Amino acid sequence: MNYRLISKILGSLLVLESLFMLICLGVSVWYRESDLLPFAVSIVITMVAAVVLHYVGRKTDSLMRRREAFLVVTLSWSVFSLFGSLPFMLGGYITNFTNAYFETISGFTTTGATILDDVECLPHGILFWRSFTQWIGGLGIVFFTIAVLPSLVGGSVKVFAAEATGPMKSKLHPKLSTSAKSIWTIFFTLSIACFVSFKLLGMDWFDSVNYAMTTIATGGFSTHNMSIEYFHSPALEYVSTLFCFLSGINFVLLYRAVIRGDFRGFFSNSELKFYCLMVAIFTAFITYMLVTRNHYDLEYAFRCGIYQVVSFMTTTGLFNDNAALWPHVTWVVLAVCMFMGACAGSTSGGFKSVRCVMLLKVIRNEFRQMLHPKAVLPLRFAGTNVPMQRRVTLLAFLSVYCLLCIICAFAMIAAGVDNTNAITITISTLSNVGPTLGMEIGPTMSWNELPDFAKWVCSILMLMGRLEIFSVLIIFTPTFWRDR
Repeated sequence: MNYRLISKILGSLLVLESLFMLICLGVSVWYRESDLLPFAVSIVITMVAAVVLHYVGRKTDSLMRRREAFLVVTLSWSVFSLFGSLPFMLGGYITNFTNAYFETISGFTTTGATILDDVECLPHGILFWRSFTQWIGGLGIVFFTIAVLPSLVGGSVKVFAAEATGPMKSKLHPKLSTSAKSIWTIFFTLSIACFVSFKLLGMDWFDSVNYAMTTIATGGFSTHNMSIEYFHSPALEYVSTLFCFLSGINFVLLYRAVIRGDFRGFFSNSELKFYCLMVAIFTAFITYMLVTRNHYDLEYAFRCGIYQVVSFMTTTGLFNDNAALWPHVTWVVLAVCMFMGACAGSTSGGFKSVRCVMLLKVIRNEFRQMLHPKAVLPLRFAGTNVPMQRRVTLLAFLSVYCLLCIICAFAMIAAGVDNTNAITITISTLSNVGPTLGMEIGPTMSWNELPDFAKWVCSILMLMGRLEIFSVLIIFTPTFWRDR
């Protein structure tokens, strides 16, 4: 294991993080609030750590092997979250280290679960940092590094493979740094469009920037305790739904449609069609239940239904109504949305719609195989046959996903969390959703009541969910550390 190279990369990433904090320091200076000194000290500490790590790795080659790639990705998110928690701790806004780390890793993994009971009492710089962590984590810290610092390492393709979401990796350009910049262009354009839309619909500058960052990153952190419901604006809710939905689409697909004009491939994509179909079916069901059971009027029921379905399915976590007061059958639907997630190659978490499509095709082929035992049945996706190895990986991913849910839900229950919350908390963190379903810790409440043990379990699940499980679990296997 080339530890010097890993140290060099982590040092470069911490330089980036200190620059990100510098932007937040500017916000603190503008508003002249109490978070100015915490950010200044955090920047100094982060820069010192970056210099030390760079010094340790100064004499090393730039050739990254696959093992280093997996380790550096996991360490990147962990170390970023460690130093990202400094402003919370040094300013006294979160005094418990467990809570500070939980809040920060929830931001960087775009989960959106919070331990803060009252975010409105926080200074503007800290609120901006919470939102900014989600925007940074939207397409990935390491992915960002590949786009900005393509000459940093020679194994950038391996880093991307360790971090990219979804079972199928599609490229825009043979040079990965060019692809990264192209996708970041889409991400940045969506962010600007979302910000302008929110501003035109009545939000002030600060709220527009923050909600745009957390919406496009499908994160869910809010500057108000009541989330988007605070504004009491149906127009804002519909626009927020639209941008959450767009952020759940594969960014490569969006790039090809918007930049290259490949609308035929866009509308014929089976994953996108499945994603749209599920949103439509779940919205229709929840709308019907809210009209008949909760006696909402049709427009309000539809608005609440589509907002929550898109929010849960894209793993954003913003809310415009308290789903804990809805009929319990709608909780099952929202839990399914949590599990499924949106499209691969987007900022959303979850199992991913592409895996659901592939799984349905595997099941269909299994029925056909029973009738025609000697038939050779292909599994086609996006015009290409999915090799057997990827089918095995798909089933292995589903098995590990379910196994983690069972084990961690059991651990939550053993720690004193009620059954409903234990199950939905596990799915929520592993899918990077944010809100949970239940009465003790509902979709509109903070996670502060959880015991510290449960928060650390959730932090690990958030990291595994963001990095597609196997990229984290592999570093705990004996084979990973064994000499070649």
